[in-house]
Amino acid sequence: MKPTLFWLQGAGCGGDTVALLNAESPDIIETQDALRFEILHHPFFSDRNADSSVIIDQISSGQIKLDVFCLEGAITLGPEGTGMFQTVQGRPKHEIIRILASNARLVFAIGTCASYGGISHACDPDAIGLQFTGDQAGGFLGKDFRSLDGFPVINLPGCPVHPTVLIGAVSGYLHANDLPLNEFQAPLEYYSMLVHQGCTRNEYHEFRVEETDFGQTGCLFYHLGCHGPLAHGPCNKLLWNNRNCKTRNGVPCFGCTQPTFPKPEPFFQTPNIAGLPINLPDGVDRPHYLAYKGMAAAAAPERLKQRKSRV
Repeated sequence: MKPTLFWLQGAGCGGDTVALLNAESPDIIETQDALRFEILHHPFFSDRNADSSVIIDQISSGQIKLDVFCLEGAITLGPEGTGMFQTVQGRPKHEIIRILASNARLVFAIGTCASYGGISHACDPDAIGLQFTGDQAGGFLGKDFRSLDGFPVINLPGCPVHPTVLIGAVSGYLHANDLPLNEFQAPLEYYSMLVHQGCTRNEYHEFRVEETDFGQTGCLFYHLGCHGPLAHGPCNKLLWNNRNCKTRNGVPCFGCTQPTFPKPEPFFQTPNIAGLPINLPDGVDRPHYLAYKGMAAAAAPERLKQRKSRV
């Protein structure tokens, strides 16, 4: 029997679906052929004439077995807890989300809004993630929620999530390859490394060769708001369109995979005290960092100071 998938759009921009269309190896056609999904519903790909409410009722009554439920976007509870800001045929969408999550073998939160609230939560505090609100466990389903296969919500954060992460995680769990999760319920396979790992500007960071404006080749961490040494994600391991990522293109990492994204500070400005970043690279203590970076800056090779090494 083919595994079934139901994809629902919550409060968000739909960017994760758009990113999925850019999957290359495998692309979505190859993925469909390999996994042989029966897609019960997807807001972009399904027949517009199909009545998703009938399918939801059949899932709820047990007539249809649901293997994978994917939610893209946050859960809207406003105004005043009614959920009437987002409805389907007059019904709060959060009621449908709870039905589908309760009847699925596996539940995936696709993107940072579904995982932790993300930008949707920043715009409306009543928009929350499936099992987290920011870095606090609980969210819409509660911290004790488990899917029919005994898993918590599997979070695949990113704004948007990289399509290879989405395809790899869904495929892995569906075939009983349990991927260990971090404390925020994201698979360690994809979220144990820092964005900084693999960044082509690493040597500039090591010797504290800093930039204060865009279009240059040095490190973006000290002044331009880059979260690469702070945020966990595969952005410099799994390149977008197999060729690029933010930092390689000269754009600071926003830290969009983090539960607390977006931070209440400008994207392109590093909070600092006397020129030193307040938020240091993950796991580094301040006294050692200050001593190390002072010596590293003094030892910076001339080719880096003159920006001769390309990125």
